[in-house]
Amino acid sequence: MIFTSPASESNFPSLAELKQQLHGAPWQEWLAKYQAPTLPKSLWQLLSTLTLYVIGWVALYQLLAVSYWLTLALMPLVAGFLVRIFIINHDCGHGSFFKERWANTAVGFMTATLTFTPYFRWRHEHAIHHANSGDLNKRGTGGDVWTMTVEEYLAAPRSRRLGYRLYRHPLVMLLIGPAWIFLVIYRFRIKKQRSREQWSVIWTNLALAAAITGLSLWIGLKAVLIIQLPLFIMAGLVGVWMFYVQHQYEGAVWARSEEWDYATMSFYGSSYYKLPKLLQWFTGNIGFHHIHHLAPKIPNYLLQKAYRENPFFQKVTTFTFWQSLKSARLHLWWELENRLVGFREIKHLLKAQTT
Repeated sequence: MIFTSPASESNFPSLAELKQQLHGAPWQEWLAKYQAPTLPKSLWQLLSTLTLYVIGWVALYQLLAVSYWLTLALMPLVAGFLVRIFIINHDCGHGSFFKERWANTAVGFMTATLTFTPYFRWRHEHAIHHANSGDLNKRGTGGDVWTMTVEEYLAAPRSRRLGYRLYRHPLVMLLIGPAWIFLVIYRFRIKKQRSREQWSVIWTNLALAAAITGLSLWIGLKAVLIIQLPLFIMAGLVGVWMFYVQHQYEGAVWARSEEWDYATMSFYGSSYYKLPKLLQWFTGNIGFHHIHHLAPKIPNYLLQKAYRENPFFQKVTTFTFWQSLKSARLHLWWELENRLVGFREIKHLLKAQTT
């Protein structure tokens, strides 16, 4: 089944127009001055975040003696600190948190371990995501949320379509998926990866085993599990949602390899997620995702400054938290219209073209 385009034209600029807008501006020069981390700022963010996380974790344990419901009530706040720790790990992976490589590696490994993530493996996979973001010929690499095109979906057998619908269900994608990846998949090596990525899995597993054993001897294995697992699931939900919604939204730009270029897809294939200040703090300014993809060397604490001081970077798809919830209904890329659509819209289109 091949859909025909509706009579109305798209409200979004063409890819050629977007390329012209971006490549006609000296954006590299504008962003260059923000790509130098400041040691006091990096150390303050690291120490303050780790301190708040440890205090929060201890508070969760202390509340167990009163009521587990009180522990669960405080848990979203502590999960927010864990998300912020992951952002620091993310910056270290890009080499943007410290000037020295050894410092990024050391802090990156430590913060990655706190999020059950093998540092070098994740850094390698995330680099692939940045290198291929928005390329329809390279979907599913670097930890991307797998997205089928409309034509692929309709041509797929029923079992594959059902599997894809299950995969894209919010319960699977936001709750089961993160736990499966970070708690199970990341515990095993991938033989085709380089030795460094494989060893990062081993060292992370050993560090986690030591940490969990130590905590279990202190407060008991049950207490560790009923605190850490829900905490991790909450933080994972936020992390995957942020990763998903900043690339899959109404107005996102994707293209085949022959039309793809890094700068255009980085800027127009990523959004500005305008969050309330508290949520922006917890997520380490990653909502300025279009700037981050253009210049990954900018530390997270300078992204807002780059946005505020350069009006050009304010001309991008922007949405608030409540507006972003609509993105959960987008599941397929319609190449004919160059936009994301949902299962429901495809169903209506099928009916319209068969009557």
